[in-house]
Amino acid sequence: MSNKPYKGFEPKWLLTPAPAGSYRSIFRWGDPAFFKYPKESLYKMMKEAFHMTDEDFRDYTDDIGFDQVSLPDHPSRIAPEHLEALKKIVGKEFVTTGDYERLSVAYGCTGYDLLRLRHKQIDSLPDVVVYPDTTEQVEELVRYAAEHKLPLYVYGGGSSVTRGVEPIKGGISLDMRKRFNKILSFNEVDQTITVQAGLSGPALEEALQDAPNRFGAKRQYTCGHFPQSFEYSSVGGWVVTRGAGQNSTYYGTTADIVLSQKYATPIGRIVTPHYPREATGPDLNQIMMGSEGTFGVLTEVTLKIFRWMPENRKRFSYIFKTWDDAMKAAREMMQHECGYSSVFRLSDQEETSMMLRLYNVDDTPLYPLLDKLGYKDMERCLFLGFTDGEKGYSKNVAKNIAKIARQHGGLPLTGYVTKSWEKGRFNDPYLRDTLMDFGITTDTLECTVNWSNMEQVHLDVRKVCHALPNTVVTTHMSHCYPQGANLYFIFLTKMQDEKAFKAYHTTILDAIQRSGASISHHHGIGKMFAPWLEGYVGEKEYGVFKVLKNYFDPKYNMNPGGTIGLDLLPEEKKFDRQSTDYEPQQKVD
Repeated sequence: MSNKPYKGFEPKWLLTPAPAGSYRSIFRWGDPAFFKYPKESLYKMMKEAFHMTDEDFRDYTDDIGFDQVSLPDHPSRIAPEHLEALKKIVGKEFVTTGDYERLSVAYGCTGYDLLRLRHKQIDSLPDVVVYPDTTEQVEELVRYAAEHKLPLYVYGGGSSVTRGVEPIKGGISLDMRKRFNKILSFNEVDQTITVQAGLSGPALEEALQDAPNRFGAKRQYTCGHFPQSFEYSSVGGWVVTRGAGQNSTYYGTTADIVLSQKYATPIGRIVTPHYPREATGPDLNQIMMGSEGTFGVLTEVTLKIFRWMPENRKRFSYIFKTWDDAMKAAREMMQHECGYSSVFRLSDQEETSMMLRLYNVDDTPLYPLLDKLGYKDMERCLFLGFTDGEKGYSKNVAKNIAKIARQHGGLPLTGYVTKSWEKGRFNDPYLRDTLMDFGITTDTLECTVNWSNMEQVHLDVRKVCHALPNTVVTTHMSHCYPQGANLYFIFLTKMQDEKAFKAYHTTILDAIQRSGASISHHHGIGKMFAPWLEGYVGEKEYGVFKVLKNYFDPKYNMNPGGTIGLDLLPEEKKFDRQSTDYEPQQKVD
């Protein structure tokens, strides 16, 4: 990726692909041939925020990881008889104890993970990596692991930001990327598709948009699920974490899109109903979703699909004078009962200041005009998105959004802003690598709020973040509902020590929980958030999770080591909020 040439000093951005077999090839995001670095105005903004000079960017301050992976101090400890048994199940060429292969599935994408990889801190490794091909193979692997008390982990796309894939207790890691990635069936009549859990987002979407050629369909389709990690995440990862894509306000989250699931568990195969709705007791689909591999391994999933009609898309962007004005407008848009846009994203004042630079708006005549019109920097808030669906529906939603925005002082901008966001919507993670080379670490935390406590949560969490040293925090609202929305916090800090960063991350997560928000909207829990879960859910309520775990996996072989808190010691848990009773915070006039 190229930016306009720097007029002043240009940092030593790394633009060399990571060598095969290197540490960087593991911790680097995505396509080895693609690079993203800040444009000059954003670079200057970061220098000011972190009290850095050009001298700090003349050479790398962190390990760039070009050396080859070599782990002589971390040999595989799997017994030979187990190794041979695994080879009989999947084939000897699909079982490995290689150093690189084991490390490549050991970590996800939290800041904590990336710093540990850069500093070659190996806390967790599987003893063996297995590449299954069929559901029957996975079921046999699960049976074998349960019988011999071998820890079993699953690696899909590796985009977890909750330490969900980390093999804390060694054992077996199933890498689903290589072979467990097939489309099993397509049903245009029911408008569904059934796939293996390791299928990637792009492979799924490509097949659906090519449905007339692939499946003989009458029209094109879309999966409707586009998380920022879309290009490097798996369908199975979306399901087991209850994920949500950037278009969820219209298409729904994973919990809405999944029709049925199939799991390989220690007690046998579990298949959920495939009907659009039932009244046959608790919803088994919802019970299995979000289990993050602790009940069993998701093998197959049937998803609802949607008609692909990009020609009907209506892009919009508005600027509001204040966060309060923007919040009120957003709430009315979601409660007006005139339909929902597909992407619905509102940036607060700090994120707006950064995003206008990232989206190149500062290079247009619009940027100085905003100040003149009273939409001042570090006060104004950017709202953008687009509609999807049938032509008349899409047009009407955009029309009503425009009407409500104007009523709350929203100034319409051109489609340029939204198109710029679309171009970068999946590649912003590449900036993490670029910044971390110079000692600047970035990560995210997100939560769910109601409209009635949104303002307070936004205020409380940012107050804690601003009190931390060397910190920039931005926030946006997305994944919206008539009752509330997701608040997504992105924080950057000048920090290289992984233990210090973990403590820093904990401080912010504490603030989110104390503020009265949900501790996760769509990232899941993993091992990173697990200490807070029982305190958040409630002791009696959390007991339901334990009962399910004891039913499906009584020997605790599935994703052990603290995932969703199921095998944490009492002293490892945090109870910041003892009561989760809902109390409306808005007074009735």
